[in-house]
Amino acid sequence: MNIGEVAERAGLPPKTIRYYEDIGLIRPLRSDNGYRAFQKNDLHKLAFLGRARALGFSIEDCRTLLALYDDGTRESAQVKQIAEEHLHQIDEKIAQLKSMRNTLAHLVEACHGDHRPDCPILEDLSNANVD
Repeated sequence: MNIGEVAERAGLPPKTIRYYEDIGLIRPLRSDNGYRAFQKNDLHKLAFLGRARALGFSIEDCRTLLALYDDGTRESAQVKQIAEEHLHQIDEKIAQLKSMRNTLAHLVEACHGDHRPDCPILEDLSNANVD
């Protein structure tokens, strides 16, 4: 398969596939003329990477997960640990986003949004501690 075909089948842009190759996540064969020649295994790895990235795993986590995927002697505990750490990071981000939302909702509610110049939103933004 060429890069266009594998990109379509894996659901990834060719630029992303080239990037994954540049950083060593995949290593497609090269034909005599230098074109990439993707095998079925490359397609599976690209689909794997696409799904892992869609779940928010970092490139380094993806590298580790791919190595575990390829390791027939792996222990599922290793995979679970990576997923649990990522889940914890997601939970922390959700808590931060909820806090941001609550703060912003309070500011929006406090702002009259009329012709007057006073605005609690701007007041709050200007009270950033820069000292």
